[in-house]
Amino acid sequence: MAGPTTAERGERKQGDAPARPPRPTGGGRRLRLPPTRTLVVAAVVAVLLGAGVVWLLYGSQWLRVERVKTSGTEVLTSQEVRTAAQVPVGAPLISVDTDAIEDRLRKRLRRIDTVDVVRAWPHGIGLKVTERKPVLLIAKGGKFIEVDAEGVRFATVDRAPKGVPLLELDAAASPSLNRFGTNRLLRAAVQVAGDLPAAVAKDARIVQVRSYDSISVELKGQRTVDWGSVEKGGAKAASLVALMEAEPKAERYDVSAPTAPAASGS
Repeated sequence: MAGPTTAERGERKQGDAPARPPRPTGGGRRLRLPPTRTLVVAAVVAVLLGAGVVWLLYGSQWLRVERVKTSGTEVLTSQEVRTAAQVPVGAPLISVDTDAIEDRLRKRLRRIDTVDVVRAWPHGIGLKVTERKPVLLIAKGGKFIEVDAEGVRFATVDRAPKGVPLLELDAAASPSLNRFGTNRLLRAAVQVAGDLPAAVAKDARIVQVRSYDSISVELKGQRTVDWGSVEKGGAKAASLVALMEAEPKAERYDVSAPTAPAASGS
C-alpha cells in the first residue's frame, strides 16, 4: 500500500496539539506570607519566652549565688580571699559584677598578682588566685618586706621565707642614688636575682647594691659573685655556671665582664 501523500502529511501537522507554554521559573510555586494570626502568635510566644528567661535569671530562686570557691592560694587562706571579695551570696548569679570583685581583691590583698572571677553555673562563684612570689626581702624593724619580680613591695612578714635572698642597699655615698633613685636600684637588684642560674639562686643569701654598676651576690659557704650592672644578665649567668664548674672551690667569682670571668680564693 502506498504511503500518505504530501498533502496528507501536511494536514496531520496542522492538526497536531499546540505546543505547551513554558513553565514559570521556580516550578510555578508562589511565596505565601504567613497569615496575620500566625505572626501574632509567634510574637506572643517570643515575648513569653523572653520574659521566662529574664525571670529565670533574675527573679527565680534557681540561679542564685549559694557558694564561693577559691583556688590557687598558697600563703593566703581561702577565708581571707572570700572576705576581701565580698561576693553577694543570694544575689542572682547573672547580676554579679565580676570586675568589681577582682578590683576589690587586688586592692585589699596586695599579695594577689592576678585573679579571675568566674560564674560556676548554676549556683557558684569561682575565685582563681595567683599570688605574687618574693624574689627579694628588705629587713625593716625586725620584720621583712617581700618584693616580687616587678619590684612591687607587696607584704610584710615576721619570718623570712626560705630561699629568698636579703637586699642590702648600701648606695648612700654613691652617685647612682641621686641619678637612678632607690626604686631604680631596687629593680636592678630584683633583675639580678632573677638572672641568677637556678643552681646558684638556691644558695643566694644576700644581694648587695653599692651602685647601679656594682651589684654582688653573697652565697652560702662564704662565696661571693661580683655581678656588676644588670646588663648582659644572660651572658653573665652562663659565664658563672662555666666558671663555677671549672673552679668549684673558689671563694669569689667575678662575671662583671662575662667575656673575661675570673675566680679567686680557695
